[in-house]
Amino acid sequence: MTTFEVGDITLREIREHVWEIPKEGDMRVPARVFASESLLEEIAEDKTIQQLRNATHLPGIKKYALCMPDGHQGYGFPVGGVAGIDAEDGCISPGAIGYDINCGIRMVKTNLTYDDLNGREEKLVDALFEAIPSGLGGGGVIEGDHGELDAALERGVEWCVEEGYAVESDQSHCEDNGFRADATPETVPQKAKDRGQNQMGSLGSGNHFLEVQRVADVFDEPIAEAYGLHADQVVILIHCGSRGLGHQLCTEYLREIEKAHSGLLAQLPDRELAAAPAGSQLAEDYYGAMCAAINFAWVNRQLITHRTRSVFEDVFGEPWEDLGMELLYDVAHNIAKKEVHDVDGEPTELYVHRKGATRAFPAGRPEVPDAYRNVGQPVIVPGSMGAGSYVLCGGENSLDVSFGSTAHGAGRLMSRTQAKREFWGEDVQDELRRRKVYVKAQSGATIAEEAPGVYKDVDEVVRVSDELGIARTVVRVEPICNIKG
Repeated sequence: MTTFEVGDITLREIREHVWEIPKEGDMRVPARVFASESLLEEIAEDKTIQQLRNATHLPGIKKYALCMPDGHQGYGFPVGGVAGIDAEDGCISPGAIGYDINCGIRMVKTNLTYDDLNGREEKLVDALFEAIPSGLGGGGVIEGDHGELDAALERGVEWCVEEGYAVESDQSHCEDNGFRADATPETVPQKAKDRGQNQMGSLGSGNHFLEVQRVADVFDEPIAEAYGLHADQVVILIHCGSRGLGHQLCTEYLREIEKAHSGLLAQLPDRELAAAPAGSQLAEDYYGAMCAAINFAWVNRQLITHRTRSVFEDVFGEPWEDLGMELLYDVAHNIAKKEVHDVDGEPTELYVHRKGATRAFPAGRPEVPDAYRNVGQPVIVPGSMGAGSYVLCGGENSLDVSFGSTAHGAGRLMSRTQAKREFWGEDVQDELRRRKVYVKAQSGATIAEEAPGVYKDVDEVVRVSDELGIARTVVRVEPICNIKG
């Protein structure tokens, strides 16, 4: 197959796993989808391809609009979408970042093995569910006051270190050291702050989770060793974002941008792509507020890590330090950052928008932490709670091919509404228990929405990323315990 038709759009296979929509009409650049034929057929079942073509209309977009192998329909801009937009002459688009700003994932290592957990799975999942706030609404690990919230918005994980919720190695093993210096808490809407104040350290709902896993397969021994990963090791994934604060911030800035820059909006094929021109006051205000929300999300995941360490101390009767509960890495998914990339042979500062996509920088890039700079940035790609997840390494081709990006997960196959029609939460929970995967959630509906059958094949997503050279497969992990909102 060398072409693929989606409605009035024709994609051409320009090389293996790379499908291009040629530039035509008002498109400013071509669009590219990274997918095998089977993944492309799944991606084409919703409006992902149309949304990707729409994204090529954004002012200042460079090279091409991209869709990662886990792509699916989002609001205006597809989930799995990546766009590099000129930071001087282009724009910044909240819809191309997402409502859950810095929804992201981290992996915490331990020195425990699977045998150490044998017989304690139910005790552990119950203790985690009791200790980690989850679900809709308020409640967090801490009930911060206005001063604490502003400090978290301004300083991110640095604030957690100061307050005793983190150690310095936690900060140095986060993307950007868990801190965006461009954050301006004063540009965060008050209603967003009000929503976030009592949610500091909480999972929320939807696809957010905490999962205890074991390393099942090691594919690259030298990189796994550099990451401190080995077969049968117990690790923990924490996946959540900026909660109500990020959602409210995105909502309010989208409306402000629509009103203030209606002329630009009229040039775009979808209102959800509303963008503020680079250099405008709204662009500066939104970027500073978004960076503050990014910091908030890192604090959120760090506070959950702090509480998780306490649970493991109680269950296993040893200090978390003796259990080896060190942070491997924390990566952001919904984010835009100023990064320098090669465009037509010239280093160019871009707003790199990643919506449901993960940074995947290779060895040598200065943004990669010192501990991993010789091998490349860790990339964490979760599957469903019934399938494996992966740790990858930033690939040698990522900067040229994908603005240093890759997939952020398996990617949804069906909507939450459809999932609840097709799956019954208790049945999913029972089936997983038969496979020795222990799941606890606020409701059966949540489990149904996140049933394994709701997601694409994460093995195929990772295979495509690996074969494109944008991320290298290091280890695969399998679920043991999972808590959800």
